[in-house]
Amino acid sequence: MKRILSIILIFAMTAVCMTGCLDNTKPDADHPVTLTMWHVYGSQTQSPLNDAIDQFNDTVGRENGVTVNVVSVTSSSAIDKALSASANGKPGAEDLPDLFTAYPRVAEIVGEDKLLSWNDYFSEEELSAFRDEFISEGYFGDKLLILPVAKSSEALFLNKTLFDKFSAETGVSTDTLQTFDGFFETANLYYDWSGGQNFTQINDFYNYAYIGMKAYDGEFIEDGKLNLNDEAFEQVWLPLSKAAIYGGICLDDGYAASRWKTVEIISNIGSTADILYQPEMVFYPDNTTENITSVSLPYPTFIEAKPSAVHRGGGLFAVKSDDERKNYGAYIFAKWLTEKENNLRFVTSTGYLPVTDDAFSELFADTGIAENESYRNLYDMMDGMMDSFRLYSLPVYDNASDIQSRFEQNVKLVLKSAHNQYVERTANGEDKEAVLNELAASSLEELKRLSNKDM
Repeated sequence: MKRILSIILIFAMTAVCMTGCLDNTKPDADHPVTLTMWHVYGSQTQSPLNDAIDQFNDTVGRENGVTVNVVSVTSSSAIDKALSASANGKPGAEDLPDLFTAYPRVAEIVGEDKLLSWNDYFSEEELSAFRDEFISEGYFGDKLLILPVAKSSEALFLNKTLFDKFSAETGVSTDTLQTFDGFFETANLYYDWSGGQNFTQINDFYNYAYIGMKAYDGEFIEDGKLNLNDEAFEQVWLPLSKAAIYGGICLDDGYAASRWKTVEIISNIGSTADILYQPEMVFYPDNTTENITSVSLPYPTFIEAKPSAVHRGGGLFAVKSDDERKNYGAYIFAKWLTEKENNLRFVTSTGYLPVTDDAFSELFADTGIAENESYRNLYDMMDGMMDSFRLYSLPVYDNASDIQSRFEQNVKLVLKSAHNQYVERTANGEDKEAVLNELAASSLEELKRLSNKDM
């Protein structure tokens, strides 16, 4: 009898232990966890994601013992650098956050082994709700290291108020901006009309080259290296370089939205999420101001090529913790943020696209979901893009972040030098077209030289 009681007692104690161990793997109100987070959506004081996180913390987070604490809101390039410093233990670097948003390229920087695999927590049914083209980007082998929470494409943003004044005197219309050839011709015409002002800023020359080469059946990246010797790259480079050398394209560092405010440019090509930063008023050098209306136009296409653009926007990473409650807490937050109602509320306040099929369909069935008129204009435009454009994700390969950064720097360096030479030589009486063609060709060779040097 004593032996039987002992066995029963052992089983009971084992059951209690197993239950306790199981409970310790999940946070709850009595065993809460706090997750630190870095992200890129907005600013520290005005961020739609911060607003969403506050709502999560006050509802589902509180019920499940999970608090998300936003430590930093900054740019993707700044997060790249900070993550690199943290992962490599550089002096003064902060500890890696529990959660962060970034592009796929950072998986290499942080180390795949340090990252949580979301498919260990999300069920197959839950993952099947995501749009295939968005979630496929997050897989590294069989591990889903990046969860899409908000996606974007690229578009052309235009200060319609000032463009209309330009149009009235030159006859140029927004129809001219549908192709890159027309876009670059317009940029140069505006440069002349405005007395030497840039027309536009292209936020990512890397993306422009990648999509351009796709359009001309080339590959921008081969074996993890820039493929600048391909004939397709020359087709993409020459019209861009001529417009930049002439003066229609801004080649300085910094944000396009800041230049909109001071009328240094009246358009830019960038992420659809740039709408979050579009100003409603501009300031002139004489201290006068003017209210403006801006419009969102489709990403320009390359002649005789299928319309294409990148889909972009970082995803949500979680750093794997020894405390399983943190890992599960990350899942609770990620699941909440990607549920239809929550995701739609977040993305439509930032100019992003929702990430599940249901939310995607609901947004484009009624773009009035977006309360802001400029955002509705953006989504109406994107509705057309989604029907006719092919969206590509950027390739992931070793040192992708560094290669992309150096390419941007080299493009600006080469074209700035060529522009200065063009201004000086044409001022001295040389033929404008001959000088432009010469500098466009020599800038291509110089870019190749710098790129080879970096490899």
